[in-house]
Amino acid sequence: MNKHELIGKEFKVLSHGSIMLVDYMGSDEEIENAARISYGEGTRPVSETRTLLRYLKRHWHTTPFEMAELKFKIKMPMDVNRQWIRHRTANVNEYSTRYSNPIDDTDTTPVWRKQSTNNKQGSDGKVTEWPEGCEWECEIEWHDTPSSFLSEMEQETIKACKSFYDITQQFGVAKEVSRKHLPLSTYTEIFWKCDLHNIMHFLRLRCDSHAQQEIREYANIMAGICKELFPLSMEAWYDYAHMSRNFSRQEMKILQHVLDREQIRNSGVLKTLAQQVGLYDPNRKSNREYDEFVKKFADNYSTSIDSEFELPYNKED
Repeated sequence: MNKHELIGKEFKVLSHGSIMLVDYMGSDEEIENAARISYGEGTRPVSETRTLLRYLKRHWHTTPFEMAELKFKIKMPMDVNRQWIRHRTANVNEYSTRYSNPIDDTDTTPVWRKQSTNNKQGSDGKVTEWPEGCEWECEIEWHDTPSSFLSEMEQETIKACKSFYDITQQFGVAKEVSRKHLPLSTYTEIFWKCDLHNIMHFLRLRCDSHAQQEIREYANIMAGICKELFPLSMEAWYDYAHMSRNFSRQEMKILQHVLDREQIRNSGVLKTLAQQVGLYDPNRKSNREYDEFVKKFADNYSTSIDSEFELPYNKED
């Protein structure tokens, strides 16, 4: 697909949601140029552009990625927007229910997920059993599953909230007062403009498997749009952010011990493994990324914060 053909294309999300690219600025080559401040677009081989962008991403050089921007129009339930708005590095304008009627669409729950027992803010599995001794046991004869019961209650609750809103409007109540009784499943719309660096940070958190499923569906589509517009930058994001994992000082000590114990650094095994995953190429003059990888295990991880960052004064004073 031509990059410009993405502008104005609406991608459906959830039951009534959507995400659409309104406009964008920049390219992989312009991000490279912002870093070099010396080359015009198209004057360098793609391989060199890719190498630099990967170096920038690998070493947290963020400013060049801030030179690219994207603007989206997003329709989402209010509970998803509550999570979205926590990312404070974007320019946002939201549909206002102070002077406009609320969007009539509401999100429904296709799968009733259970609360995770080891993650206070997450879900795990599906609701399949009725709670013991609950007041709704009589509903069993009317519903095959707890999920069907919950879905019916959900529809009745949404209908009651909408009905009450309409009643308050008939009484002439101000919209800014009436809106507080709307359920969080009510859809809202926002314009969201953000630079590529901060979008990558958003995607690192919201495309993660631990993110709430609903916002993850939006984030996955946004990542796909960014991949079409900035393929080399997003490849670097995928390798160094989305699919990477951080290791603590203690974890690095363990890995360092394993490498030393197996003595694979000098035996060529490490280079063979690196070559298999594309991290090392014996035909290249420079294998900078591989050299950086090896150097990580040469650092001293035996120190602790107790022995560093001491203020220059006598503690006995």
